[in-house]
Amino acid sequence: MKTIKIQDVENLGIQLGFTFGGRNFHNVSLGQGQEPIAEEALELSAHEGHWVILQNIHLVKKWLPDLEKKMEQCAESPHDDYRLFISAEPSADPHESIIPQGILESAIKITNEPPSGIQANIHKALDNFTQETLESCSKETEFKAILFALCYYHAVVAERRKFGAQGWNRSYPFNFGDLTISVSVLFNYLENSIKVPWEDLRYLFGEIMYGGHITDDWDRRLCKTYLIEYLKPELVEGELYLAPDFLVPPSLDYHGYHEYVYNFLPSESPVLYGLHPNAEIGFLTSTAENLFKTLLGMLTRTVSDTTVGEISREEKMKGLIEDLLDKLPEEFNMLELYGKVEDRTPFVTVALQECERMNVLCEELKRSLHELDLGLKGELTINPEMEILQNYIVMDAIPPSWEKKAYPSELGLNSWFADLLNRISELSNWTADFNLPSSIWLGGFFNPQSLLTAIMQQTARKNEWPLDKMCLYCEVLRKYKEEIISAPREGAYINGLYMEGARWDMQAGCIMDSRFKELFPLLPIVYIRAITQDKQDLKNMYECPVYKTRSRGPTYVWTFNLRTKERASKWILGGVAILLQV
Repeated sequence: MKTIKIQDVENLGIQLGFTFGGRNFHNVSLGQGQEPIAEEALELSAHEGHWVILQNIHLVKKWLPDLEKKMEQCAESPHDDYRLFISAEPSADPHESIIPQGILESAIKITNEPPSGIQANIHKALDNFTQETLESCSKETEFKAILFALCYYHAVVAERRKFGAQGWNRSYPFNFGDLTISVSVLFNYLENSIKVPWEDLRYLFGEIMYGGHITDDWDRRLCKTYLIEYLKPELVEGELYLAPDFLVPPSLDYHGYHEYVYNFLPSESPVLYGLHPNAEIGFLTSTAENLFKTLLGMLTRTVSDTTVGEISREEKMKGLIEDLLDKLPEEFNMLELYGKVEDRTPFVTVALQECERMNVLCEELKRSLHELDLGLKGELTINPEMEILQNYIVMDAIPPSWEKKAYPSELGLNSWFADLLNRISELSNWTADFNLPSSIWLGGFFNPQSLLTAIMQQTARKNEWPLDKMCLYCEVLRKYKEEIISAPREGAYINGLYMEGARWDMQAGCIMDSRFKELFPLLPIVYIRAITQDKQDLKNMYECPVYKTRSRGPTYVWTFNLRTKERASKWILGGVAILLQV
């Protein structure tokens, strides 16, 4: 499999004498009634020895059988120079294909994979332009500097996705069309402005050209921050570092920019994207985990019921089920808990809601495990649901039926079950007398937002403040869980928070760079209380998103303001966040 694109075919055609001007090169983009034109081009090319490109054949699914027949007819006695090139986007489902088998079997398959690494991405970005492009603008110095910065920016946002959720919360289809349109807009604005309209350009690129793909607010903030860092007057003055040790190039010709990247761009590293070097460890670890999960899945599907040692797979499964059922405690007695409650405060409401949701989850665990146990004993017929449950348990993964009623988690089944028991224990301790625990494990909630909202509700009731005029104040203490003896008079102490992309320095009392190989440092106790919005101080603060898991995105919980001595943009580019579970 090779990497290729339509432009490469056209360039090769020019070298070999097949061009549009010479009328021996035909390019047909399928869709909107272009099928008859494509058939005529095929017949003419097969007879005369021309080249044909049929683009986007995935758009004309019904016509593809006709195309297969036409290809067979043209292949009966074709001209020696006749060549047919076909392009299509991959199917959304990797197990399905709308392209007929005959076309696939008769074709040499070539894939257009995106370049890997920031250097390859910058070169590919520059390849979209020519020397004529660089010389086209009357403000040549400004145009060339900003064009190169846009190429670097495109390379960074496209390749950053390899770092998973720390790179982007969601995956976006950034493409070279975004880059070329941005450069066209740049040209028009520079030609029609006396000064470089930095703010206008940043808005157009960050909110429309690239930002038009973005659906997550935190990703939009990241996109805008890159442009704030790259597009500023120092860029034209040649004094801006796009990355540590990589100064923006001086005014060069087209080949000079390629040479500059070859000679001066530092070796591939997360630092080039604004990330901490630890991000590389996380990326490689995730890649290895996915590989082993795939291998384990293949092993599970192929293994038979033959004995492993002296215990059959069935006996092993029965042992696992028995172990899980034995460890699972009784559900919470909701009638008894409701009877205990004298004052239904917001905190008490949260505790009761969590108990109800835990009961629903535990009931599902007991029901499904008991049915599977009866199935293995021959007392019930094994159905597809039981088989799925059995396979997931063998793979140390959380079954889908449990996942639907549970909280987001990326743990394996054994770790997840131990985590579940810890959550039940925390709830049991809290509901024994409904007094607020000395410190609360925020990650142990199905709905962590409910506790944070309850803190505001409790304060609002006490002080008769309007809830919509309030916010949370976050203070990181110089203590850990073991040092906290009692709950605060107002608000709550929170434990079990982890940072990704940075760490909290207890002595300095602010965010600092992570230590090498320390991926998820634990935060000290965080004191959360409610204040009115007019008392909120955002100076020297980093608005840090809080997520339930490393997947981020839809697991967003809240925003905690953390003190910083560095500029907040450093932590934004570093993908710094608080995680409730690692």
